[in-house]
Amino acid sequence: MSDGAGASSAQTAVGAARADETAGLVAELARRGLRLAVAESLTGGLLAAELIRIPGASAVVNGGIVAYATPLKHRLLGVGAELLAAEGAVHPEVARQMARGARAALAVGGRDAELGIATTGVAGPEPQDGRPPGTVYVGVSGPDGERAVELQLSGDRAAIRAETVRRAVRELRAELERESLRR
Repeated sequence: MSDGAGASSAQTAVGAARADETAGLVAELARRGLRLAVAESLTGGLLAAELIRIPGASAVVNGGIVAYATPLKHRLLGVGAELLAAEGAVHPEVARQMARGARAALAVGGRDAELGIATTGVAGPEPQDGRPPGTVYVGVSGPDGERAVELQLSGDRAAIRAETVRRAVRELRAELERESLRR
């Protein structure tokens, strides 16, 4: 029988590893002088909170937009209304357009953020737009254009949202390896 201490220790280790990964990302963005804009749907602000909890994040994070309602993706982030009508909010092109739109919507001093990151998907428990729970798209926008990564995650709402945040941080790290962002 377990007293639960093992689970607590494991959760602490996972949290510490995630914190190190996020802190490393924020430090690298700062070192390169890059600014980041965040657009979120299913994560509801968790990604921005994860980034902003790191000391020094104000040097790199312009801000975040939580566009949970589908019409706000168009109104605040410029996602194509036709795309949303045809495909719904859970689509790779929606994630790409959200990331691009965040860069412009969260410009500071007339300067778009160099990077945009976006999350959209189905946390569950019910399907959305014909997609099952756990279907997630992480969109990234940078100087070379936009891309979206499809994730198929499992677990409850909290687990899907937490894993989406972790994977989004990893996608940002991968984006920093692209040629145009190396400095």
